Amino acid sequence: MTVENYTVFTDFVFLGLSERQDVQQGLFVVFLLVYGITLVANLGMILLIYMDTRLHIPMYYFLSNLSFCDVCYSSTVSPKMLADFLSEQKRIPYNLCAIQMYFFVAFVDIACLMLAVMAYDRYVALCNPLLYTITMSQRICIQLVAAAYILGLVDSAIHTSFTFQLSFCKSNIINHFFCDIPPLLALSCSGTSINEIVMFTFGVFILGCSILTVLLSYSYILVTIFRMNSAEGRHKDFSTCGSHLTAVAIFHGTLLFMYFRPSSSYSMDTDKMSSVFYTVVIPMLNPLIYSLRNKDVKGALRKAISNKFCFW
Repeated sequence: MTVENYTVFTDFVFLGLSERQDVQQGLFVVFLLVYGITLVANLGMILLIYMDTRLHIPMYYFLSNLSFCDVCYSSTVSPKMLADFLSEQKRIPYNLCAIQMYFFVAFVDIACLMLAVMAYDRYVALCNPLLYTITMSQRICIQLVAAAYILGLVDSAIHTSFTFQLSFCKSNIINHFFCDIPPLLALSCSGTSINEIVMFTFGVFILGCSILTVLLSYSYILVTIFRMNSAEGRHKDFSTCGSHLTAVAIFHGTLLFMYFRPSSSYSMDTDKMSSVFYTVVIPMLNPLIYSLRNKDVKGALRKAISNKFCFW
């Protein structure tokens, strides 16, 4: 009988986006700027919605929750990534890696479900306007948001527990810049088939339900818009729905590319570039998309700025 020696690791080491010190310093400046814009834009959106009573309607209640999710899942990755750009050894303790994965997966799931809730809200507002105040009452809105948070937190707990029950004895070097599921599965010396089934099943459920809700909602919405007699009304509705569809297409498209393409086409270097987009760039783009293409938000922003100047 042979006895195999396994090394038990207490931490992981990230390879990061680049090993060149001069490149890392340049990336630090770029991503610090992006993260700063993300925080200011999303927290500003939340504050603007809270302060302007004209935005106290379900659509902007859901948008404020989406901005909160963008801040949270970006903040689980960006601060550590920025610190690693200035560090020679990009280490993360085993427990902190599990915590980072848990909160990242949870808030990505919640953001995904929030986009579906926002699509349903637009469907009710445009296709059943007479029943809107009843269908989207304050109680129902709170329940929809609570359901998104509960599903996201439970799904993340399942993924994290399954991932960190594996044995990591091959290496502690993660070819990534944060603790994501695929690069950790690549390090495992245990069988990962169950983990892959769980990831695919729950991923299909969360992402599939979200995409299906969006597609069905906007199919009915587009039919309703084309039936409108008023050109101004069609333009306004297209503007509101267009911003949401843009955010949905960017977010869901990136997730589908990351987690639902054939395993034979996986490349860690490609995955890292894709991960940068949906962990760092998309949280910055969402509030800009909604503010630049939404007259209500732009009006509330102008009012807030004018009030600020009047105060001074």
